[in-house]
Amino acid sequence: MNANVEFDEIRPYHDEELPQIYEDLIADEAFQQVMTTAIPGVPFEKIAQKMRGCQSKLAFQKAFCYGFLWKIAEDATNGLSLDHTALKDKKAAYTYISNHRDIILDSGFLSILLVDQEMDTVEIAIGDNLLVYPWIKKLVRVNKSFIVQRGLPMRQMLESSARMSRYMHYTITQKKQSIWIAQREGRAKDSNDLTQDSILKMLAIGGEGNIVDRLMEMNIAPLAISYEYDPCDYLKAGEFQLKRDIPDYKKSTADDLKSMHIGLFGFKGMVHFQTAACINDELALIDHSLSKPELFSRISTIIDKRIHSNYRIYPNNYVAYDLLEGNDRFAAHYTAEDKQGFLAYLDQQLARIEIPNKDEDFLREKILLMYVNPLKNYLAATNA
Repeated sequence: MNANVEFDEIRPYHDEELPQIYEDLIADEAFQQVMTTAIPGVPFEKIAQKMRGCQSKLAFQKAFCYGFLWKIAEDATNGLSLDHTALKDKKAAYTYISNHRDIILDSGFLSILLVDQEMDTVEIAIGDNLLVYPWIKKLVRVNKSFIVQRGLPMRQMLESSARMSRYMHYTITQKKQSIWIAQREGRAKDSNDLTQDSILKMLAIGGEGNIVDRLMEMNIAPLAISYEYDPCDYLKAGEFQLKRDIPDYKKSTADDLKSMHIGLFGFKGMVHFQTAACINDELALIDHSLSKPELFSRISTIIDKRIHSNYRIYPNNYVAYDLLEGNDRFAAHYTAEDKQGFLAYLDQQLARIEIPNKDEDFLREKILLMYVNPLKNYLAATNA
């Protein structure tokens, strides 16, 4: 058993803790219901027996999560792929910092794609705002997640961030275990993916040496995630209008659960993961005399450029751009069928929005922007 008790509240479970956690989950009626729904036609006793046979977190992931996630990929995508060639050392532990499209699938799809390339799965940073039931908190920690504590008073938040940073440095340097973390808290609702300096500030608390040394220790590998379609686009557009019309609007837990469900099972088209090279080459050359704000801003820009230039751009991104701008600048990148298909999709998603005083023009523009922003950022990053 690891003696480092500082991390006990937030870390994934140790493998030797799993038998007791399995029994806690097996006894939970809500967990029973979820598992029998997720694995139809299989008696819960058999599911429980299979769980008890998993002696490690990776074994649990392979026994349950792997097949479940590939089933989602088969049912709700037109293909799922990973290009990992920019990272030469497959045995090294990396901190994958990625844009954030889906609450569960970004890290979930990455892990099953890594398994297929005979690599280990990642530890996953997950906000405690999503852990709405005790069984969910237990299950994610079985699934190699560590907990990002949110909504704390300022002083406790600083202490929590410092502990999480120390944990992440420990995970990369001592456990030799890769990590996935989103480039910002929550998803970019308009798909304008920009790394928050606060993520880097948190990473630079732990470790040894100056800020650059501490970040180099983390082996940051930017990761670009490209979904052809975002099944939650209409929910995000509706949220934009609600925030515009109701100054103190806040999403409910029910809204979050609906987003998670639609994100999981809604149609996504093609989904591609592209790792960029580790940023240590650029960190080694950075000017150490920069002020802290300038330094973090410069490093965020390095990460953003590597994410943006590694997007996979789909025909609908080009169609959306021309629709939004009212021209045919990118007509060579799509067919008439592509355009008609995206227009039909747009109408379908707009029709799904159920809010008071529905502003169709505003909502349409917001959905289009979600598909245009990755293309704009790609063009800027590649000087195309």
